[in-house]
Amino acid sequence: MLTIRDLFDLSHSQAGDWLAQFTYPHEALEGIAGFIRQLGSTLSADEYDQSKEDVWIHKTAAVAPSASISGPCIIGPRTEVRHCAFIRGSALVGEGCVVGNSTELKNVILFDKVQVPHYNYVGDSILGYKAHMGAGSITSNVKSDKLPVVLRDGEEKLDTGRKKVGAMLGDEVEIGCNSVLNPGAVLGRRASVYPTSCVRGTVHEDCIHKRDGSVIRRK
Repeated sequence: MLTIRDLFDLSHSQAGDWLAQFTYPHEALEGIAGFIRQLGSTLSADEYDQSKEDVWIHKTAAVAPSASISGPCIIGPRTEVRHCAFIRGSALVGEGCVVGNSTELKNVILFDKVQVPHYNYVGDSILGYKAHMGAGSITSNVKSDKLPVVLRDGEEKLDTGRKKVGAMLGDEVEIGCNSVLNPGAVLGRRASVYPTSCVRGTVHEDCIHKRDGSVIRRK
């Protein structure tokens, strides 16, 4: 299994110190909402506008009038939230991110410079520094049998005890267009996924997941 330290450079998120207390990223999912409220209460009014209860938006962020944002939520500096984005709450969006048209976020941490720019669903997930999801790619966060999500890495298994776990994307991960990341998918730093792929389990750093499910190491 890939740990928080394996996946993320914690200096690239306001949640870095908070995440450091956990071993695996799914362990942080339960507390995202509370952490955002606590962090939001410390933010400077000179830098952040509080547009409504538990919603803090940096003054340099660009938010389309048609975007829907519910708290708790923090939108970081120089981030762009585009037309008809739907942020359902419990979302910490870092600096220099793109949340695109018709993209939906729920219970997530996006590290700095993450891009989810076109028709993405990201729920119960953590996306590392400069992670990018191609158009139409989504995180699936609930199994069809509604049982707790189990993380898998080869023969190794870890029961999360949670019904809702999306995907954990390490720093600089690239997800191809129209791909589905199944519940509990974990992708190591600089991993890539071919377009229209269905990803299960763990893809290690510097590896490429092909559409047929095979995984090779990047040369």
